[in-house]
Amino acid sequence: MAEPEPVDGHQHVRVETTAGSRADAEALARSAVEHRLAACAQVGGPITSFYRWEEQVRADEEWLVVLKTAADRLDALTAHLTEAHPYDVPEVVAVPVAGGSAEYLDWVVDETRPVR
Repeated sequence: MAEPEPVDGHQHVRVETTAGSRADAEALARSAVEHRLAACAQVGGPITSFYRWEEQVRADEEWLVVLKTAADRLDALTAHLTEAHPYDVPEVVAVPVAGGSAEYLDWVVDETRPVR
């Protein structure tokens, strides 16, 4: 297995986004995994998000999507989430993974390789 190109010295990332409904969150999670852009995605919620939008502070119920991917798939995953997301400006935040189970992290890389 070839190692992914690192991002800021890390080879794995955890990506978070939110959606306004469970159905939208599940669709984003499933689509990312189906396209091999993420090895795994979890949907949790509901959560309450507080944010400023169009000069107003708002509070809305949302669903959190957490995706795990190889660092070299981050740009493609970000583009996919941005395109598939129903929000005008979706949250897409990536955090480097500093460590963890070597077997799991190898699996993340394997599952995010394009099909040959």
